[in-house]
Amino acid sequence: MQRIFEIHPWEVTSHQLDRENKRLQESMTSIGNGYMGMRGFFEENYSGDTLPGIYIGGVWFPDKTRVGWWKNGYPKYFGKVINAVNFIKTNILINGEPIDLAVDSIHEFSLSLDMKHAILNRQFIVEKGSAQLKVTISRFVSAAQKELFVDAYQFNNVGSTDVTLTVNTQIDADVKNEDANYDERFWEIVDQSQGETSGTVLTRTKENAFGTPRFTVGHEMVNKTDLNPEKMDALDMAVQNQFNKKLIPQDTAYFEKRVVVLTSRDFEDQSNLVKAMHELTAQVADTSLTDLQTAHENVWARRWEKSDVVIDGDDAAQQGIRFNLFQLFSTYYGEDDRLNIGPKGFTGEKYGGATYWDTEAFAVPMYLGVADASVTRNLLMYRYKQLDGAFINAEQQGLNGALFPMVTFNGIECHNEWEITFEEIHRNGDIAFGIYNYTRYTGDKTYVLHEGSKVLTEISRFWADRVHYSKRNDKYMLHGVTGPDEYQNNVNNNWYTNYLAKWTLKYTLEILKEVSPEQAAQLNVSQTEKNQWQEIIDKMYLPEDKQLGIFVQDDGFLDKALIPVRDLPADQLPINQHWSWDKILRSCYIKQGDVLQGIWDFIDDFTPEQKRANFDFYEPLTVHESSLSASIHSILAADLHEEDKALEMYERTSRLDLDNYNNDTGDGLHITSMTGSWLAIVQGFAGMRVREDRLHFAPFLPKSWNAYQFRINFRGRIIQVHVSSEGTKLTLVTGQTLTVYVYGQPTQLEFKIVSA
Repeated sequence: MQRIFEIHPWEVTSHQLDRENKRLQESMTSIGNGYMGMRGFFEENYSGDTLPGIYIGGVWFPDKTRVGWWKNGYPKYFGKVINAVNFIKTNILINGEPIDLAVDSIHEFSLSLDMKHAILNRQFIVEKGSAQLKVTISRFVSAAQKELFVDAYQFNNVGSTDVTLTVNTQIDADVKNEDANYDERFWEIVDQSQGETSGTVLTRTKENAFGTPRFTVGHEMVNKTDLNPEKMDALDMAVQNQFNKKLIPQDTAYFEKRVVVLTSRDFEDQSNLVKAMHELTAQVADTSLTDLQTAHENVWARRWEKSDVVIDGDDAAQQGIRFNLFQLFSTYYGEDDRLNIGPKGFTGEKYGGATYWDTEAFAVPMYLGVADASVTRNLLMYRYKQLDGAFINAEQQGLNGALFPMVTFNGIECHNEWEITFEEIHRNGDIAFGIYNYTRYTGDKTYVLHEGSKVLTEISRFWADRVHYSKRNDKYMLHGVTGPDEYQNNVNNNWYTNYLAKWTLKYTLEILKEVSPEQAAQLNVSQTEKNQWQEIIDKMYLPEDKQLGIFVQDDGFLDKALIPVRDLPADQLPINQHWSWDKILRSCYIKQGDVLQGIWDFIDDFTPEQKRANFDFYEPLTVHESSLSASIHSILAADLHEEDKALEMYERTSRLDLDNYNNDTGDGLHITSMTGSWLAIVQGFAGMRVREDRLHFAPFLPKSWNAYQFRINFRGRIIQVHVSSEGTKLTLVTGQTLTVYVYGQPTQLEFKIVSA
């Protein structure tokens, strides 16, 4: 655990320039607007350790898969998010010398992410000889105008001598990924131009060998300042504007940089892209900074009004939940059904910036509660629109139906770890479960009876082909799989995978009874297929140990040395940073919930005794080395009335990145797992369940908290839930009268005006 930022309910603030943990600071001060985002690296050149990163949603590059043991079925390329053109680059010079916070003498430093208004602020006084300059910087990516980035500077000569201030600002295409092969670059210049206070760079991703689309990105900056412009020549890979002014002691100056970024994802014709870029630049150039910022803040105010969680009595817990919601909304708010939620979002290069199964398993249930149903529906449409790629993935493995990818940008698998990519097939069931979750929660069947029925049918065809029949056991089985626990891979009969396969087939058959005759004709599921699916449902093998009263994670799990984590020496944890991969795979240690993931998914389908037995058996063997682990354990602990354990796991999931629990936040935040803090409060502490179209709550108040409050969107209503030592109060903020259940007792909610 490592805490480098101060505790504050609405801010992530440090008054220390922590050069040793610069990357960690950058990760935690990332900002975004769903369309684009960036790490909190400095605008100016920094000679110390740093990881600059700007990313644009949906813009990626296929890198050739390089393995010396190529096998049929391997993906042809590894998809990766690429570092976008550095359009925030701005260097500051004092008397001709550039400032560099890695080596310069710095005073009164502060770095603060204002989560309420989604603005990153930085301030410092830098000394250069006898000169002292105070610099204040505020930047944001607009939530009101997705293509807009704004950077605002204030300068103050706080020394006793005159200072010649120079600001050199650029759009720089000479960038690379840290994980690139041989310092490979991915951008080429198509066109560039510059004036005294503006500049334009049109770039395109370089040719690739796989026929995937090349992306064109236009960047245009316009600068407003009371500094004096200088005439500058363009650079080979950049355009630049430069300004200067002599500041006498106590004199001030300002500089504003506004950048518009448009991509070929929205414009098929390059000339239309350029035209739109010029028009938007002219529009934002004529708008005041105050108006641009106010429009941006108003969007965030509406988001917080729907989703804010208020915790009384624990500022660290409060900061944690707001930080996670802020970063999630910065990554995705459902405006574009071509985009999804990458595990690192816009905060780093790791995981390639692609889409994983985390979306359906963890993000869907949270977004259903904090945003309009359309936001989650777009996540479902994302998968539907990529069915063609899922057909290709299954075909490459010689199987029928659709195999949705483990990692993707376009629906085609682009990850090259065999035991993960081709064995962690439970993601097909997770995607089906996401459809079920949406339908159950919203009551909206228009998706599942149309697009969703197609997705379910093709996933079911995959499962029917992927299982095999064991004549000796008269059971259907799934061999050679990996469950959510990636520390046990290439196993036979992972309980979670088998359970999801059986459940998906059953759910699909139920939906097929409801689709229209026209839709049924398009799906073309024969009675023979339906009979086969029903036989698999009836005979699916689900490993179980009657004596222990548990579901067995996989066929060989109980043959391992079952030594609890508490008996491991502390200096061997985390095991993924101290043990060989071979040793981990032979051990019993669980990276994240596996059997417990399935019990969480279908929490009302298991008896209290089953939940207790499985939790007591598997939790002591879990090392929680996945960011997705703690939230599931928190919810199940709450369900079992283990309130202290539930709070412990909440604290871990809510501050996983803020406290760098797993010592891996420096290369980016764990975006999809951030949903876990909301889930732990709402499904865990408040006991929220949907049963037979009714909303149920069974809240408890953590001992160290005075109260907590959240709002939840359910079927067109906004419901406010307030839990304190005095009890639970539910208020219908918007929408028609609704009956909900608290501790099993019906309560009718009627509309009443309340303050936010």
